[in-house]
Amino acid sequence: MAAELSPEKLSEIHRPTLDQALDAIRTRAYWSPHPEHPKAYGTEGLAGSLGAAEGKAAFDAVLNTRLDLGQPGTDGWTGGEISPYGPEIGVEYPHADPDVLLPAMSAAMGSWRAAGPETRALVCLEILARISARTHELAHAVMHTSGQAFVMAFQAGGPHAQDRGLEAVAYAFEEQTRTPRSADWSKPQGKRDPLRLHKSYTAAGRGISLLIGCNTFPTWNGYPGLFASLATGNPVLVKPHPRAVLPLALTVQLAREVLTQAGFDPNLVAMAAERPGEGIAKTLAVRPEVKIIDYTGSTAFGDWLETNARQAQVYTEKAGVNTIVVDSTDDYRGMLSNLAFSLSLYSGQMCTTPQNLLIPRDGITTDAGAKTYEEVVTDIAAAVNGLLGDDARANGLLGALVNPDVKTRLEGASALGEVALASRTVVNPDFPEAVVRTPVLVKLDGTEPDDGAPYLSECFGPVSFAVAVGSTGEALDLLRRIIREKGAMTVGAYTTSPEVERAVEDVCFEESAQLSLNLTGGVYVNQTAAFSDFHGSGGNPAANAALCDGAFVSNRFRMVEVRRQA
Repeated sequence: MAAELSPEKLSEIHRPTLDQALDAIRTRAYWSPHPEHPKAYGTEGLAGSLGAAEGKAAFDAVLNTRLDLGQPGTDGWTGGEISPYGPEIGVEYPHADPDVLLPAMSAAMGSWRAAGPETRALVCLEILARISARTHELAHAVMHTSGQAFVMAFQAGGPHAQDRGLEAVAYAFEEQTRTPRSADWSKPQGKRDPLRLHKSYTAAGRGISLLIGCNTFPTWNGYPGLFASLATGNPVLVKPHPRAVLPLALTVQLAREVLTQAGFDPNLVAMAAERPGEGIAKTLAVRPEVKIIDYTGSTAFGDWLETNARQAQVYTEKAGVNTIVVDSTDDYRGMLSNLAFSLSLYSGQMCTTPQNLLIPRDGITTDAGAKTYEEVVTDIAAAVNGLLGDDARANGLLGALVNPDVKTRLEGASALGEVALASRTVVNPDFPEAVVRTPVLVKLDGTEPDDGAPYLSECFGPVSFAVAVGSTGEALDLLRRIIREKGAMTVGAYTTSPEVERAVEDVCFEESAQLSLNLTGGVYVNQTAAFSDFHGSGGNPAANAALCDGAFVSNRFRMVEVRRQA
């Protein structure tokens, strides 16, 4: 039976989008095919997409059901997700026997490899289009597994995640097509006939790719690896975080549907949900069939993967200590507003949230006059209070604490130093069981820190430190030490001095950290834009890869050459 989605039809629908994505990664200009506004979906918006009411109804309909993906090797059912907002999700997922599922996935590789880079890319774009059409439904799934507020879950878990997936497809296509599909080779031999060969070159996937999902950003952090591996010819086994299964399960369901309609084996994408306490990530990670691993999460498990999964190419995003140097500013109010938002967004539960604010003990110069360290800290605290003073607005920015460990760290922060900004409880009237807390800001001394200084380790969640340093030069020395020893996903700085700006840049160039300078408007240090910004660098301990660049995709396939006598 002919495929419902032929290569010609896929090309007609999606080749223009692929071309635009390829142009975007070359120019680094703003571009996105996925609307950010919820009203852009539904009958009046994106064709075939679910509107707000339809998306909520679809999410409600899947609750307390059994989500059968139709994949081989199912030996039981598992579930148990509870929303950070309180309700039980109640979905049961297939539990897989890897001895059955993995061989079935490997068997799907041949036809997928033969399809070539363009067809694979176009199939991936169709999957992304189906995901985009269900953004409202997925937003609720992300919200109720991560604790993000709805608008953030919609944008970061929807269009922004889809952009990152498409970006990975574009890089994958570009890297695979650098080499021609074939070439006729002729070497002159003087008076003798030339040596002639016909050579063909095929991008061959390495093998099964294991995606180990995270709790806080299941789609945003999951889609780059998923689509980078799939587009380069590899089957992908999705192992979601046990508290955030639903968004990736719906993604796998859609991917299998598209693969089937395009005439490919749906087992190119499958899911491995785990039973409580099972810890199957370690077991799967060292299976000989697994050749690629994508992981976002704790440093401890990331280090374990890098050490023990020796048969696989491992891409990790681990923990870092994000730091901002405050030297001077010509927009004091704008700096305070920007910092307040950055510290508050999603209760600091982003891998890019700033933790350390390095401020000279003698103060800084600003357009509002000289400000002492104490004044700067007091004003930052006041800016956060002003931003979050209204509970409705606070709920919309903070979301809910994703797990009890974050609450424990938050409550223990007051014992680390003098509290400049105390955390308060915010009640969410729609979800009274949600744990919602405003950030805490603690004052600490940064002079000659020992290895146990709190600001030398990540304190994940809404906890930040205002670190008093002797000078900007001392701040830069401390910044270098933090990046080198602990890593950083983001670095920020505020300065009106060209010399200081160059000095901060030099630290970030030498330690491979992404830098944002003098952000005072509507762009924040903890936000990155696909097709333009690199998320992580792969050059410091926080992550061994960047989202996305050529290195993120190029080692997921090998170029295999076949030579024939001409």
